[in-house]
Amino acid sequence: MNLNLYGHAGKWLMVDLGVMFRDKSSFELDVIMADPGFISERRDDIVGLVLTHAHEDHIGAVPYLWTQLRCPIYATPFTASLVARKLREAGLAKKAKITEVPMSGKFDVGPFSIELVTLTHSIPEPNAVVIRTSLGTVVHTGDWKLDPGPLVGPSVDEEALINIGKSGVLATVCDSTNALVKGRSGSEANLRRSLVDIIGRFEQRVAVGCFASNVARLETLAIAAEANGRYAALVGRSLWRMYDAARENGYLTDIPDFLTPKEAGYLPREEVLLICTGSQGEARATLPRVAAGRHPEITLEKGDATIFSSRIIPGNEESIERLQVRLMEMGVDVVTAEDEFVHVSGHPARDELRQMYEWLRPRIAIPVHGEHAHLDAHAILARDCHVPNVLRIENGDMVKLAPGRAHIVGKVRSGRLGIERGELIQLEPGAVPSHKKTRRVDVAMAGE
Repeated sequence: MNLNLYGHAGKWLMVDLGVMFRDKSSFELDVIMADPGFISERRDDIVGLVLTHAHEDHIGAVPYLWTQLRCPIYATPFTASLVARKLREAGLAKKAKITEVPMSGKFDVGPFSIELVTLTHSIPEPNAVVIRTSLGTVVHTGDWKLDPGPLVGPSVDEEALINIGKSGVLATVCDSTNALVKGRSGSEANLRRSLVDIIGRFEQRVAVGCFASNVARLETLAIAAEANGRYAALVGRSLWRMYDAARENGYLTDIPDFLTPKEAGYLPREEVLLICTGSQGEARATLPRVAAGRHPEITLEKGDATIFSSRIIPGNEESIERLQVRLMEMGVDVVTAEDEFVHVSGHPARDELRQMYEWLRPRIAIPVHGEHAHLDAHAILARDCHVPNVLRIENGDMVKLAPGRAHIVGKVRSGRLGIERGELIQLEPGAVPSHKKTRRVDVAMAGE
């Protein structure tokens, strides 16, 4: 649930505004997001919100919190398409202004000069945000990896990163998600060859659980289905939304059309590949509903197979295990990343982090994303890469980057908000959501 703020010359720039999905400690809530109270009290000084890419943990809070911020939004075309859909559904399409920025685009907003640099990730159009000010340049990487074969969208703009490093980088704020993983994260191109082979081993219906936002994976599965004499179907509303947005922006145009679940039901089981939501065990998504016998159009039975082509998000271990055990009890073959090469991460492993530091050569490194162990490992790696000043920060820390030596100068109000039955609720630190441990937030809700 990312929310990042950069202040300079009395103005504030926001980078990303996302949500976190509920887990076992927040079962009453639909989504959770960062409390923007500090910056909403200063909203007259917000010059804009820049979105690095279209994952929900980076854009999902926009329709809920924009009425507190009322600032311009900047995004590349694919991200802009998805955010525009959210704003329409919230009744904010005519109020919230989205400025579409081309890939590798540059623009000025308030005292900040912005450049977007193309990276690769598990969704189209991920960007590093280069923030230039009179006191120095900050590179906010967002989520990224160095994929030599991204398949959907361009490769990393290595030349731009090298040139930015040569011109001088004050600070890099960088993804730590895979800071404990040795080597490199792997390429989608290599994974495609593996999935074509694995799907070809099964003789009955095959279902694949994956993240809806992984557009390259959707293309990979469409090609794998065709290579094995199957028709691919999308099962889950979020998959169809992502597919429509991708095609609007020129992606997924060279593959066979996906079938609907109803259309797939008319075909022999051996001719179908189902691409499904629910790989994290989310109760209302496709795979858990199929496993519970509650899906109106899709069934799996003995001899079918389910491939989990996604990583385990921390906190979802129990729900995923329950889902996989239930499928196995049904006689369905279950294939995971522990069994076969069925997934590559969208985040940089240690060798990729080293490469980024070699290109940028910042004077300051600030690790973000992940849990304590990931942040600590990233901080050690950055020091090994000869970054002079590495700051290990927590939520709410206010960091002075320049002038003078960078250091934490204090803490600002932070916290969490949740959406419960359509209402925005403030959560007390560490509280399990309930009406006794929350209070309503007196703000205009999106759509009012």
